[in-house]
Amino acid sequence: MKALATALMVTATLVGMSAAHADGKTREQVQQELQAARAAGQVTFGELDYPPAAAEQTSLSREQVQQELQAAKAAGQVTSAELDYPPKAAVSQSAGKTREQVRQELAEAKARGEYSFGELDYPPQGK
Repeated sequence: MKALATALMVTATLVGMSAAHADGKTREQVQQELQAARAAGQVTFGELDYPPAAAEQTSLSREQVQQELQAAKAAGQVTSAELDYPPKAAVSQSAGKTREQVRQELAEAKARGEYSFGELDYPPQGK
């Protein structure tokens, strides 16, 4: 029985080896392809490198990118830390209520009993 199992393993190994050379590449060719893929950043290791980062192609020159960066800084669109987020220029000062208008609405809501604070006042009793 051991002889039969050994014969089957040897046969499977030989078939596998012949299938590996079926595409006609030598070991050296495969190694060169692997080195080229590593140099191009197409080979990853583990979960942290997946998916591989794609190299971005741009038609802008270094000077053009620097000019765009300076323009963005001047417009207030660039932040450097959490304290600067969101950029002040990005915060819209569109048509909204002033602080005084909001305070007045709050005072009116309190007077009507529509304002509650905390869990003890919920639901408001004025309704």
